[in-house]
Amino acid sequence: MLKRKTASALISLVLLAGLALAGCSSVSSSSLGAASSSGKEVIKFMHIWPEGSSKAQFSIVKNIIMDYEKQHPNVKIETEILNSDQYRDKLKVLATANELPDIGMTWSDGFINPYVKGGMLEPLDDVVNKDSALKDAFIPGVKESYAVNGKTYGLPLELNTSYVFYNKEIFKKYNLEVPKTFEEYKNVVKTLAKNGVIPATVGAKDGWPASFWFMYLADRIGGPTILTDVIHGKAKMDDPAILKAAQEVQTLVDMGGFVKDASTLSYEDAAAYFMYEKAAMFLTGLWQLPAFTTSPDVPQEFKDKVGYFKFPLYEGGKGTDINSYVGGPGVGLFVAKDSSVKKEAKEFVGFFLKEWGKKSVTDAGVIPATKVDTSKLKLSPMYMDILKDLNEASNVTTYFDTQASPAVSDLHHELITALFGKQVTPNEFVKRHANALAEEQKE
Repeated sequence: MLKRKTASALISLVLLAGLALAGCSSVSSSSLGAASSSGKEVIKFMHIWPEGSSKAQFSIVKNIIMDYEKQHPNVKIETEILNSDQYRDKLKVLATANELPDIGMTWSDGFINPYVKGGMLEPLDDVVNKDSALKDAFIPGVKESYAVNGKTYGLPLELNTSYVFYNKEIFKKYNLEVPKTFEEYKNVVKTLAKNGVIPATVGAKDGWPASFWFMYLADRIGGPTILTDVIHGKAKMDDPAILKAAQEVQTLVDMGGFVKDASTLSYEDAAAYFMYEKAAMFLTGLWQLPAFTTSPDVPQEFKDKVGYFKFPLYEGGKGTDINSYVGGPGVGLFVAKDSSVKKEAKEFVGFFLKEWGKKSVTDAGVIPATKVDTSKLKLSPMYMDILKDLNEASNVTTYFDTQASPAVSDLHHELITALFGKQVTPNEFVKRHANALAEEQKE
């Protein structure tokens, strides 16, 4: 019953989203008619890196497209660019109408599953297998997150883990040390809040950016497999450790540990508090790393102030290794099964992956899903430190909302927003998750 209600609500949301997005999408190329009349093969490509908020990634994509079009004068690549949350909504709209772009972006695991089961995506194993430069290029285990029944339906571009980034100058001003335990972290929060400084910024409006706090606390309290075990039915969402994680989130809210009205802030809103030095800390994924290392739009003076630390351990918790991360694959590329230019789209995807692997490190400072030879590269110290961390990682738990089905993921985002806004109790938070998962497991 719950799932049917969720599906019905989702369809309504999708239709509304479609109307809203019609006015805010950004197409950064010539119109369809003009491109088609030129006699070229037109590939429609949708991605999530607008120039305003992801300038480094936007520039790399633009340059890769220009290079490809020069080498393939018979091909024209049209881009439509939306931010991440708009993109997710529009993808649902297009899937409902069976009008996916020729190439788009997807997340792994639970996100990609319904698109594969609906017969909407093309297997991409041949793109990798026929190209020696790609065959052994991926970091082990990353590409497999996009596989369903032994076939790969998305090819990953990024590997993302999450860290607490902090303003070293603010910490120095208040004689604060990097916390190794959660109790130490709470003492940092107390000191900052007492002095009128926002301890940590977080955007909880869309749920997922704020979920990092809950997911890390679940890892540190219940152990690194607990949320994955919930997805696979080996543990329950109302496990005492998960309930404790939700309680600790609200403890931080009550302590003034986050920016005011976090449940009304988007990811971009929250990031601005850190970038403009209004908040001392920002727990986020490595897609934010370019802003702290390579972005020409960010003053070096600010970059020099940014440090990072691993999420602290919880006293008495089962997650005893600070080198256990919440993260997983970032976005990957898909090719639509019904694309009229499937062959050309696959060729471009192969080209894009190789170029992205080369350019993303030096031009954007992101961690790609393909192996990086850093021996001849001049990279920022923070970037090198994070690469070293990843080599020493004991575990990377894929984001709970990525592992979950779309219906449970949407519910999770909604409940995270409510948890940060004190609109649900921790008990209600875990119970509603548990009920939704139990309903799915019955089917």
